[in-house]
Amino acid sequence: MSNQMNGEVPLNLKKNPYERTQWEDDVTDPVTGEIINDGTPFMSEFANNFEWGIYNAFRFIGEVYRQQERMRVQLELDGRVPGNSGTFADVLDGSSNKITLDKALTDIIEAVETGTTTLKVASVEGFTVFTQVTIFDDVGTEDVVITAIGTDTITVQALKNSYKKGAKMARSNVLIDTVNAEMGVGDWQTFSVELVEVV
Repeated sequence: MSNQMNGEVPLNLKKNPYERTQWEDDVTDPVTGEIINDGTPFMSEFANNFEWGIYNAFRFIGEVYRQQERMRVQLELDGRVPGNSGTFADVLDGSSNKITLDKALTDIIEAVETGTTTLKVASVEGFTVFTQVTIFDDVGTEDVVITAIGTDTITVQALKNSYKKGAKMARSNVLIDTVNAEMGVGDWQTFSVELVEVV
């Protein structure tokens, strides 16, 4: 009897672990109706082989999909951010490696006009020269490359838009939904307002 599949198989296998069953029909004497050769009997062992085969096939498909997504993200990063070295994104598949979300974020503390290159910011921590950042407020957004970093300024390519005081500069403007394993667009900014009556 063939070696039937009866559990999970390793994902790094070198050959197909699924062994097929060659099914045979009963052979019946056409004159007497007597069965002269028994066909393949159906047993729970065969049914379990089907079930584990389907289960493991889906495991492999899922693993291939995750690897493909990681490669796709890496290719996008290499094209989007010069010298990025595998940071800036998280494919949210539960695996930990150097592909992680770069959460560097700061406020632009003075309003800027179109064509501005030097931006006064609240903090330069986490930002690196020759990486791409997103600048945005509640009206506009654009992606630019950092060309220089000072003590409280970040120099970028000439802006195509003007931005309000309090606009954001971020390596990634995303909001992570860990429950649904999805990325969405983050908010410009939120405020907690408390009203106090002065007598």
